[in-house]
Amino acid sequence: MLMLWDFSKGRPYKVVDFATFDVSSSVAGRCVNPAFVHAIAVPEVDMVDKLDKICAVARGDGAINVINIETEMSSTKSKSSSNSRKGSHSRSKDGSSSSKTEADQNEKKRLHLDYTLGGHTAAISSLAFSMFGERGKFLISGGNDKLVKVWNWSLFLEAGLSEDDNNDILHLNIEVPRKVNWLCTTSADTDNLVVCDTSKIVKVYSIA
Repeated sequence: MLMLWDFSKGRPYKVVDFATFDVSSSVAGRCVNPAFVHAIAVPEVDMVDKLDKICAVARGDGAINVINIETEMSSTKSKSSSNSRKGSHSRSKDGSSSSKTEADQNEKKRLHLDYTLGGHTAAISSLAFSMFGERGKFLISGGNDKLVKVWNWSLFLEAGLSEDDNNDILHLNIEVPRKVNWLCTTSADTDNLVVCDTSKIVKVYSIA
């Protein structure tokens, strides 16, 4: 799960439980043993106007979830406001139904990238938004399966497509010699991707 913190009060503001998605998607075993979060990535400040306040979450099962933070937080506010207008009796009567509706709405606004779309088959260790060209266009992940995936996730953002509607969301697949420890891109004219695996060699790939 992912926890959003209210720093002014020093306490959690919102807990995003990705096991909820796995249960609704009938992913066997995940509701009993949900995957850990291994890495997160957020856009740079100058990308926010185009990409909104989003967060990409890399998991131990090789899946990636992209969520809209403002949507997640607004659902918490609306739920809190709704509960304050209800009596204790109506809250207990309708709570489960409203919670399910909220979960369903949030899931529809999340992007889920996993092995069914050509994604990772092992834990993801590093995640980053591209800094070159059209900044934030690509989401790049590296994992313990010795693979680097370049996701054209902006197709989902711009066209409003779901991952089921789009077969081109996986832009590039790069095989590396060893497990990936870390990766990044730079703000440059070249579409270079820097990858550090468990060897002593830093590798640079072009993903143009």
